[in-house]
Amino acid sequence: MSAEAWFTIAVISLCFGLLAFTRFATDIVLMGGLTLLLVAGVLTPEQALGGLANEGVVTVAALFVVVAGLKDTGAIAWVVEYFLGRPKSLRDGQWRMMLPVAAMSAFLNNTPVVAMMIPAVQDWARRHRLSVSKLLMPLSYAAMVGGTCTLIGTSTNLVINGLWIQETGGAGLGIFDLAKVGIPIALGVIAAVIVLSPWLLPDRRSAISQFEDVRGYTVEMLVDPEGPLVGKTIEEAGLRQLPGLYLIEIDRKDQLIPAVSPQERLQPDDRLVFTGVVESVVDLQRIRGLRPATDQVFKLDVPRPSRCLIEAVVSDSFPYTGKTIRESRFRTRYNAAIIAVSRNGEQLKKKIGDIVLQPGDTLLLEAHPSFLEQQRNSRDFYLVSRLEDSNPLRHDRALLAIAILGGMVITAAAGWLSMLEAAMLAGGLMLISRCTSAGAARRAVDWQILIVIAASLGLGEALYVTGAAQVIAEKLLALAGDSPVQVLALIFALTALFTAVITNNTAAVLMFPIALAASRSLEVSFMPFLVTIMVAASISFVTPIGYQTNLMVYGPGGYHFTDYVKMGLPLTLLVGVLVVSLVPLWWPF
Repeated sequence: MSAEAWFTIAVISLCFGLLAFTRFATDIVLMGGLTLLLVAGVLTPEQALGGLANEGVVTVAALFVVVAGLKDTGAIAWVVEYFLGRPKSLRDGQWRMMLPVAAMSAFLNNTPVVAMMIPAVQDWARRHRLSVSKLLMPLSYAAMVGGTCTLIGTSTNLVINGLWIQETGGAGLGIFDLAKVGIPIALGVIAAVIVLSPWLLPDRRSAISQFEDVRGYTVEMLVDPEGPLVGKTIEEAGLRQLPGLYLIEIDRKDQLIPAVSPQERLQPDDRLVFTGVVESVVDLQRIRGLRPATDQVFKLDVPRPSRCLIEAVVSDSFPYTGKTIRESRFRTRYNAAIIAVSRNGEQLKKKIGDIVLQPGDTLLLEAHPSFLEQQRNSRDFYLVSRLEDSNPLRHDRALLAIAILGGMVITAAAGWLSMLEAAMLAGGLMLISRCTSAGAARRAVDWQILIVIAASLGLGEALYVTGAAQVIAEKLLALAGDSPVQVLALIFALTALFTAVITNNTAAVLMFPIALAASRSLEVSFMPFLVTIMVAASISFVTPIGYQTNLMVYGPGGYHFTDYVKMGLPLTLLVGVLVVSLVPLWWPF
């Protein structure tokens, strides 16, 4: 190998070591490695930075905007309600999530599937007190194995099938030919994840589940007479699943219902009194069919989608201390509506308007973001802070957001538009239709993920252009000898290895001529090797940088590099055994 190839291997090994044994940020480590290769002259600026213009990177960026529209309209909650349901346990929850995701990924590009499901799974996990770190990595894995079930499941399958058609002039594989091995692999991986996850996946829970001494708010909500919750029980409405939230009572016309039963059915205009932590109060505001009990919210002179939730602590200098919220005319003075009050852990069972304000009370306000700047230095409040991601949802546009998503998926799946074109068009429609705002769309883009994907592409390009990947493959393949089964196993291992460090399409294209040469030298059919490359290039379980869906769940799941290694290695070995066992049965040598 050349000096440049050795240097590339050393830099990539250094990056892997830093990611595995330190807590340095992934984007910093990978961009640092890319910088070394650029400065050393291994890569040209065009090669090093080519990942920033890569179609996949831009597609992921556009999908963040699409997801923002789904989230801001409450469409994500519909996904949770209709697809995920109410799990009885973590394992039940993993089954409920992984099976439909794998099925969707067999026919759809897995990137938008995972992009749509991440916020849905986060919300679902919080409601049912499940560890999100036990769900997001399985989400990514389910999307990967789903893609192995059909020819259109991943772009890799299509690329390799195209190379085979070009090589032979034949018809290639049919759309469901891969299902013979893909379905057993998908079911095997899903079962293995469920069995192994209690030991191999981290359990990183939210602050709500870790701390009991948290600030508790009292908040009132009304059941919308025209909403979907009328006639449902408390349990069916999902009002018992929010962590850190307790339904104190229901005020129904002239009847007061304390100690509310989970089977109590909601009626129009029921006034529900809750106490709980601020995160769950925010979730409560987002449930379709509930609205704040105080009519002050609807009298503010700011459009609701432009508002946010703000916490403000009442000071000794507050001019309305000792008066009720109604008497203080708070909305008129501050152009903000009080929707909940917290007082040192005390349960305030009065209606919001009847609560007498005291110094030290923490108020949860709905207001325009400008309230923050106007009152930050005011003597009326000790502390003013905005709650992130707390804008009221635009439920009236939820169906429109789902229609835009459906249109994106259909146009891309039918081949009318590329995935990039469909995603960019869908993102633009989300903005034009006001399913999300420009500010929310900008905040939705996770630049760290985009940088990591772009840097990973640059490192993979270095392995390719220096010839390091080719030399490594040929040297290792020479160790397999004359046994077709051993060569098949080694081709699987090499393809999986390269997929972990370079893109799956690049790894597959790199291995195609090597496997073809091996099959001809052994004088056996190339079909087992073809299918093996397709499968191995689609199951990058071992590193977060090998597949973009792994990167998409890396931050939200709170994962470390070693988490992928622990879970990914046994799964990769399982798939390897299944491939070597099943492929020759359907496609003999």
